[in-house]
Amino acid sequence: MTDGTRPDGLLADATGDGVHERGTRDAVVVGGGLAGITAALALADAGVRVTLLEGRPRLGGLAFSFQRGELTVDNGQHVYLRCCTAYRWFLDRIEGTALAPLQDRLDVPVLDVTKPEGRRLGRLRRDALPVPLHLGRSLATYPHLSLAERARVGRAALALKGLDLADPTLDAQDFGSWLTAHGQSARAVEALWDLVGVATLNAVAGDASLGLAAMVFKTGLLSDPGAADIGWARVPLGELHDRLARKALDSAGVRTEVRSRVTSISLDANGRWSVQMPGETLAADAVVLAVPQREAHGLLPDGALDAPGQLLEIGTAPILNVHVVYDRTVLTRPFFTALGSPVQWVFDRTEASGLREGQYLALSQSAAHDEIEEPVAALRERYLPELERLLPAARGAEVRDFFVTRERTATFAPTPGVGRLRPGARTKAPGLYLAGAWTATGWPATMESAVRSGVSAADAALSALGRPRPRHLFDFEEAA
Repeated sequence: MTDGTRPDGLLADATGDGVHERGTRDAVVVGGGLAGITAALALADAGVRVTLLEGRPRLGGLAFSFQRGELTVDNGQHVYLRCCTAYRWFLDRIEGTALAPLQDRLDVPVLDVTKPEGRRLGRLRRDALPVPLHLGRSLATYPHLSLAERARVGRAALALKGLDLADPTLDAQDFGSWLTAHGQSARAVEALWDLVGVATLNAVAGDASLGLAAMVFKTGLLSDPGAADIGWARVPLGELHDRLARKALDSAGVRTEVRSRVTSISLDANGRWSVQMPGETLAADAVVLAVPQREAHGLLPDGALDAPGQLLEIGTAPILNVHVVYDRTVLTRPFFTALGSPVQWVFDRTEASGLREGQYLALSQSAAHDEIEEPVAALRERYLPELERLLPAARGAEVRDFFVTRERTATFAPTPGVGRLRPGARTKAPGLYLAGAWTATGWPATMESAVRSGVSAADAALSALGRPRPRHLFDFEEAA
């Protein structure tokens, strides 16, 4: 046959890697975190033949689990909000929604350790009223701020609601200065703005881009009454992001390879991409780099971005997680957050971890620049007494285990000016796309941002490949 076709309707692959069906397109996704899994599923759902390569022995990126004796431990506590429509789509796609339910209504217990016992508890919760009235009663009765501070918080929230998220000048300003200019006291920043902002941005207000902070507060608290309702996994993250994700990938026909580190990518003489890893070279019509920004920089071919060095200018921020196992129950709530203490957010992970006796608490400490390298012994000396101050039942309890997990580069740093450094999904190299929470999703480094980036990369690739969008993939855009 002189036209390159075969009698059985298969097209000879000129790269020598075998044959594929007439019209079938091949894609390689590099990176098996949430961004890469999403991109792979979206491409496969549109009929593209996909190979997903992950260097680690598991999927899930920085939201994973591991074994420690009888415990199944998450590397860190991850939550999402009702407004995280892309991550909610992801949970639906992998059939994991029931394993990571949302609160019926936002309700955050806030303990102030500096107050006498019996007067420490405040709550941030919503009513079934339209925005901004849904938070009115909670703010009016919030005991950790004075009456004057509460009033000024309300005025600042209205000013924040009026900001235009499309205004690029917001990215150049820091949130802390904006709060000060709008009458927010240091106490208001600690007891409200940073309470939310540090957990979502992984930075204190003074270190965070106003653009990203405004996006968080406008979307989470000022868009829809239920937007900030909190969801989290009641099972280990590995059950969602590895086992169920891999099952979904298998069902979609994706070839998934772990322990497969890509060493380089390049265009071959036929205009297709060659993806090299030890012992194997894959040919593809499209490649999605869904890896951290520094790794992406190392794999980008010349000319793919106008200023590839900007990827190296995107800083990183750490998260420290402190894990404590007690011989008895010391916390009767699923979680709380604290003021007047180095403790930030505390979650009960007993059932999810498989612990059969006692209680397992996980402390999530964001923006942990000063503590990320501290020895375990020093952290034990600091945090066990703090938990006893916050939880009276912990004072007589035996600590059966104490350990820490450290994510030194947990997120990109949301510093002022970071927006101009974050690239979009498309590169200048035809068929090469970027994904990752650090790309230009408009969101800070969250699971939501990672999934949105995978959708954007897949959408761009499908457009170039002439493949229709799978409609279900974009259901979350309508929900948003």
